[in-house]
Amino acid sequence: MNCDVERLSRVRMIADYQFGKGTGKELFPEGSTFQLSRTKRVRQVLHSGKRIATARAKDGFFTLSIEGASVIHKLLSGKKLRVVVSDDASPFVEAGKTAFAKHVIDIDPELRAGEEVLITDKNDRLLATGQLLLSPAEIRDLDSGAAVDVRAGIASK
Repeated sequence: MNCDVERLSRVRMIADYQFGKGTGKELFPEGSTFQLSRTKRVRQVLHSGKRIATARAKDGFFTLSIEGASVIHKLLSGKKLRVVVSDDASPFVEAGKTAFAKHVIDIDPELRAGEEVLITDKNDRLLATGQLLLSPAEIRDLDSGAAVDVRAGIASK
């Protein structure tokens, strides 16, 4: 049992670093369980039987499920970790399709390429979660190409 307490502390620390201070405790509440790799590293974090996040093997950061993204969405206000897409693109992104640069109408300027992001519409309704492929400056300057590799949309759940 001591190992699970240690793992929970570690994944919370990583989430605090990746998503902002205090998010780890909300994202991974008491009772979270873990799926481990063959080398006994945390691969997935589950709560109530649902996957909340998966640890990327290359860097140890988390990719979010829709359940995990909705927790982060409620916690972080304003534009933090958000990519806002136009109404035209919303149904496609919601279905799990790629978000293109020409459809991005607003973006958190502090984001970096490769980070996990929340994709919302103009009314801050969560549509999907994914990995940012370009920097905010590149997205603003470009009129074509993929901006966010969508992992999961709320309609694809």
